[in-house]
Amino acid sequence: MQCSWKAVLLLALASIAIQYTAIRTFTAKSFHACPGLTETGLAERLCEEGPTFSYNLSRKTHVLILATTRSGSSFVGQLFNQHMDVFYLFEPLYHVQNTLIPRFTQGKSPADRRVMLGASRDLLRSLYDCDLYFLENYIKPPPINHTTDRVFRRGASRVLCSRPVCDPPGSPDLVLEEGDCVRKCGLLNLTLAAEACRERSHVAIKTVRVPEVNDLRALVEDPRLNLKVIQLVRDPRGILASRSETFRDTYRLWRLWYGTGRKPYNLDVTQLTTVCEDFSSSVSTGLMRPSWLKGKYMLVRYEDLARNPMKKTEEIYEFLGIPLDGHVARWIQNNTRGDPTLGKHKYGTVRNSAATAEKWRFRLSYDIVAFAQNACQQVLAQLGYKMANSEEELKNPALSLVEERDFRPFL
Repeated sequence: MQCSWKAVLLLALASIAIQYTAIRTFTAKSFHACPGLTETGLAERLCEEGPTFSYNLSRKTHVLILATTRSGSSFVGQLFNQHMDVFYLFEPLYHVQNTLIPRFTQGKSPADRRVMLGASRDLLRSLYDCDLYFLENYIKPPPINHTTDRVFRRGASRVLCSRPVCDPPGSPDLVLEEGDCVRKCGLLNLTLAAEACRERSHVAIKTVRVPEVNDLRALVEDPRLNLKVIQLVRDPRGILASRSETFRDTYRLWRLWYGTGRKPYNLDVTQLTTVCEDFSSSVSTGLMRPSWLKGKYMLVRYEDLARNPMKKTEEIYEFLGIPLDGHVARWIQNNTRGDPTLGKHKYGTVRNSAATAEKWRFRLSYDIVAFAQNACQQVLAQLGYKMANSEEELKNPALSLVEERDFRPFL
């Protein structure tokens, strides 16, 4: 008996839903809410039963960096990773996506999106409460005795690669490079990591796996969290150029267009338009300043950060109400004027940031840029990115394509 592809897809989605429901059922005690917690005047109480997810009496500032791939999010993440009083996690939602979304559906269907977002919000709640055991539900193979070597990009988190979570040989002040972390630290002990999280005053998480700020409303409005969202955006033309260079196989048709001057008939334009649509929807919400985002949302353009990294970082920390750490300032100084030959790793953060901001203009043909401008006209205008009306304008380094805009936080 043969099954149609639709039947196979429906069975796969049903399996996903069953997995997710099982995970929520078996782990609900990790983050259940206090009865009546949402009533006026009760926000300062703890549950008498003392659940694992207690109300945020300490008023820790929880930070979510909302971004998309190749928008400068690794750089922004480091602005928090270098802070000595911040527990930073790099893309923990990777594990949710990798576990729940079948590769053949690529996570694009509405059903996939609902499942992914529901699981992601639950995981974020737990991680902001330093409950790292909840992450174990999505790590394959499952950790043994709360230890694992499968945490995605562990080395991108300074806390997970330093004492007491990791005890490498050498000086107590030794800071391991990402590539050395797993090799020198061995298995990650999630119990020690959770203790290190609780010892810090703030938790910051970076993700490129939440499409828009509306998807975070339940977390932003959660009275148990003091969550603030930093939405990082970048010129979609720059994102396209960076992705084409970094993900060469996935974006090979764009590269073929650049090389031959002819647009392939089977070009996947959603690789561009999805970014623009998500940006436009999310930014529209943020700029409308709904009451639920008051004091909770800040829009940051990558180009502004790249040109004035120290000034923009100070603005970010002022919005968050967190003192700027000297380690962050030193990291900025050392990593924004760097030798470009040191930043060859595709996720590296050492670069001449000012020179990087509009480097894309010399990596795309004018035909591709004109196509992108037509497809993303609305969001380019929203974010203050200028059109290049000719090949000469595109390649003229003296002509900036970024307008001066003051995207003040909604306070």
